[in-house]
Amino acid sequence: MNDLERAIRLRESGQLEEAKTVLLELLTQEPLNPSAWYQCAWVHDVMELEREAIPYYKRALEMDLRHEERQGAYLGLGSTLRTLGRYEEAKLIFEEAISKYPDRREYQVFYAMVRFNQNAYNEAMEIVLKQLADTSSDKGIQEYKNAIHFYSDKLNKVWD
Repeated sequence: MNDLERAIRLRESGQLEEAKTVLLELLTQEPLNPSAWYQCAWVHDVMELEREAIPYYKRALEMDLRHEERQGAYLGLGSTLRTLGRYEEAKLIFEEAISKYPDRREYQVFYAMVRFNQNAYNEAMEIVLKQLADTSSDKGIQEYKNAIHFYSDKLNKVWD
């Protein structure tokens, strides 16, 4: 098992300090390893060291990060920025992620959270309602899927 795999296993088993130590050492040995940058960001995030995670996410995204990890890095960076109240930056990250990966619905949901934080309540609700209608397997939701879609952008409209 290499150091990156060991660090991931340590993180997954809750041995966060150990994982962080292995990853920081790995970055000194392999500064061009995008997966190490991403995993380092992730472990900082899990340790609630959000501010420290940001430069690791950004560096990972600047590099040739593998497809699945790149998707995770977008989500991690956008979510971290949102939790720090950096809503406009988070919004831009999620907009970029949505444009690159339009089928990844989780970006839409996190984007809705950002829009909620920016007081764009109608837009946030519209996004969440559409995601609910499109992804729920609940019989009742599916029965009223068309109505949910129809009303998703008309929440403030009052019919006479």
